[in-house]
Amino acid sequence: MNLANLIPIVILYLVIMSGLAYYGYRTTRSNEDYLVGGRNTNAIIMALSYGATFTSTSAIIGFGGLAAMNGFGLIWLAFLNIFIGVFIAFAVFGKRIRKLSVNLEAYTFSELLGRHYQSKFITILSGMFIFIFMPAYTSVVLIGGGRFLEQALSIDYNIGLLILAVIVGIYVIGGGIKAVLYTDAFAAAIMIIGMAIFLFMSYQAVGGIVEGHNTLTSMEDLVPQALIDQGHQGWTSMPAIGSPMWWTLVSTIIMGVGIGVLAQPQLTMRFMTVKNNKAMNRSVLVGGVFMFFITGAAYMIGPISNVYFYKNEGDIAINIANGNPDLVIPMFISEIMPEWFVYLFTLTLISAVISTISSLIHLQGTAFGQDILSNLGIKSVLGIDSSRIGVLIGLAGAVILSYILPGGVIAQATAFWFGICAAGFLPTMIGAFYWKNATKQGAIASILTGFLVSVFGFLFLHAKEATAFGLSRAVFGQDTLFAFPLTHIDPLFYSLPLSTIVFVVVSLISKSKDQKIDVNGANEAG
Repeated sequence: MNLANLIPIVILYLVIMSGLAYYGYRTTRSNEDYLVGGRNTNAIIMALSYGATFTSTSAIIGFGGLAAMNGFGLIWLAFLNIFIGVFIAFAVFGKRIRKLSVNLEAYTFSELLGRHYQSKFITILSGMFIFIFMPAYTSVVLIGGGRFLEQALSIDYNIGLLILAVIVGIYVIGGGIKAVLYTDAFAAAIMIIGMAIFLFMSYQAVGGIVEGHNTLTSMEDLVPQALIDQGHQGWTSMPAIGSPMWWTLVSTIIMGVGIGVLAQPQLTMRFMTVKNNKAMNRSVLVGGVFMFFITGAAYMIGPISNVYFYKNEGDIAINIANGNPDLVIPMFISEIMPEWFVYLFTLTLISAVISTISSLIHLQGTAFGQDILSNLGIKSVLGIDSSRIGVLIGLAGAVILSYILPGGVIAQATAFWFGICAAGFLPTMIGAFYWKNATKQGAIASILTGFLVSVFGFLFLHAKEATAFGLSRAVFGQDTLFAFPLTHIDPLFYSLPLSTIVFVVVSLISKSKDQKIDVNGANEAG
């Protein structure tokens, strides 16, 4: 790549992004503006921001590389991304979240739950879980961006991380959610263009859709024995039902992310920024189209990269990438795309990184300042707004984890965050929207159960994380407490049902005969 050509393009891109961020800064005049954009955000901007926040480099780089190894089974995740992540999230949950947040004058996800259940403890507890666990997800988004910059620009990975972190920090600290929304929308437009071209050129490189898929099907005998032993049956087939790979693909990747999206705090906050239900309805189509071209394209490009690499390099994609799936997509781009596209895709990946990290860091900052410190009576630290202090702490934590976490971790860490949010927050959210018998005690018990059981599962039952952390071996002398299939079943599969049962049972037991909580946010006599 010619840096003399790239640098002016990047400078122009950053000037536009900075202009949008500055506009967000100039129009941010109140706490409501900083946290929820004044509740009058354009529907298209909200939908594009939602999509850009949802997908990021974890979908394009991490999940695209995972699809290269696992095959077209990840298309089921693209379906859930569109059906659950857009249609259900916008048309069903989004309207409830918007209405409840207005009625309760809630500006954050944790504040929404806490005020509905009339519990500062729920607000603080939810904020603490977000602030503590979210850096694991934020860091893998940074890793994806850093790996792409390392591969495409031949710059040091550590320098790439720091550049991205500094850019995001400046935008979020200054402009709040408005700066995030405007820059997200611009970034999303670039991402759609980049991924649409990449999808077309990828199929062209393997002879078209029919030839590419037929060739990939005929390559079944090239699947490494280690993957066959795990249940791999070829890149155009699902893994053998009940095999370790099947459990990982279905329970962790497809279901964990596909369902977990409904309880993502950084995404639900988007619904608080629009002014009415008509805006929510208009945003569905935009969100669906965006999700198809980003997640759908990534999950198709990954598998067919095997065809190209085998024809031109004599080996499959994961072997060419030396076993690291996070390198497959960057290497594929370098191989098949003309130089001008590498410039465009550089902007696409930078956009994906900045859009998602800015949203995550904004949420971490508000969790720290608005949800935790504000409820403890602390508005500022050394004269600096506590939310902005939270932004700096969250960003620093994400950068540190980016150096610590091993390669190939993007997809797994994403599924981890989505899964624990579903287990910890989803029952309580649904209860807030639809069940008048839900109680504060039930909500607290459910949140604690969901998060604690999820963490226990990852530390002692789920093989990949339990082995990496080593706590189970240190305490019990073995990597996991139980044998297969629990070693490959995502904790979501038992933590979510358990947190749901706890929520219902505790709510029924603790229900007051004199007072109920209205699903619209007001109290009513029982």
